[in-house]
Amino acid sequence: MKILIADKFQASGVEALRKMGCEVVTRPDATADTMKEVVAEVDPEILIVRGTKVPGVAIQAGRRLGVIVRAGAGYDSIDVAEASRQGIYVTNCPGKNSVAVAEVAWGLILACDRRIPDQVADLRSGTWNKAEYSKARGLKGRTLGIVGSGQIGMEIAHRGQAFGMHVIGWSRSLTKEKAESLGIGFAETPADLASHSDVVSVSVASTPDTTGLIDATFFASMKPHAIFINTSRGSVVDHVALASAIRDKGLRAGLDVFGDEPGGGTGSFTDPIVGLPGVYGTHHVGASTDQAQDAIAAEAVRIVRHYLETGEVCNCVNLAAKTPATSLLTVRHKNRPGVLAHIFDVIDEAEINVEEMENIIYDGAEAACARIQLDDELSSEHIAMIRQNPHILSLDSSRIG
Repeated sequence: MKILIADKFQASGVEALRKMGCEVVTRPDATADTMKEVVAEVDPEILIVRGTKVPGVAIQAGRRLGVIVRAGAGYDSIDVAEASRQGIYVTNCPGKNSVAVAEVAWGLILACDRRIPDQVADLRSGTWNKAEYSKARGLKGRTLGIVGSGQIGMEIAHRGQAFGMHVIGWSRSLTKEKAESLGIGFAETPADLASHSDVVSVSVASTPDTTGLIDATFFASMKPHAIFINTSRGSVVDHVALASAIRDKGLRAGLDVFGDEPGGGTGSFTDPIVGLPGVYGTHHVGASTDQAQDAIAAEAVRIVRHYLETGEVCNCVNLAAKTPATSLLTVRHKNRPGVLAHIFDVIDEAEINVEEMENIIYDGAEAACARIQLDDELSSEHIAMIRQNPHILSLDSSRIG
């Protein structure tokens, strides 16, 4: 198995993949602009990336490419739609960087509350301004609102509780009962959470549903001089609305992610929001601790090992939640050569498409059961043709969906 690691990756992970017998090619300096050429040159069966973007043209260049592993939680840096069109699995490593992201979120919260970066800059320039920097609100007893109730959000929440803050949460999947079980308050809507929070931290996945989730309405609901933290993705936030809220309401913002980030590890950066007063930023490094990267590398290796051993892809993010299937064909049959081929020949003659299937083998390997989901129902004539095979034990056709 040939694997291309087109990003920085832990040495322990590279060594583990090689011990499994894989041919591993590392290209840590690959960028979104060079990815197509690198994939075409190496022609891997598996591609592993961390933060490097994988555009559609790079996916098209992979003649043997079957799996793309995002060594991290999010996967919006990969053209998942193109991968799906090419029949390529996309998988990720969720939950392995939760603590690391929570730690950088809290670094940003403290930076906003106590203006630590500004103090460092003044000290380095020879300026002592204790009179100015003595003005801070403090965090104990205040309300921390978490947008997103996944593992990262809960790690941020736990640390907020340790600081003596009241924590409330909102997400599409969070219910009042689940919030109570997590030991946090429940907000009915994002605007409701914004209006009650002194600090807001965003930690939702980047999906079409969350694009622009934090919008002008959200910022209009926030308290004046509140703190806003984003460690999820830049696409989740309307940055024009955020900039207006910073100017008009005196919000302070701690951002690890931005709307238009460079495609690689280095590059020019010109987002004007970082020039606004009260904005503190990091370089999308929330998951970049040795602890997190060791855990992510181990998970990426586990995904590859499981794929090599079983052909199955753990944590796959681009399998269809629902297919166009309208009919289920269930065929119990003797486990003999040519039986499935006969069934599929008849389905092909009927010009019906197979949407999904499984063939379960019974103990002893004498018999099996094929469950075949079709986009239309077979006629009685075609069902009779399938029954003509002497190894068919029983057949049932039913509507689904």
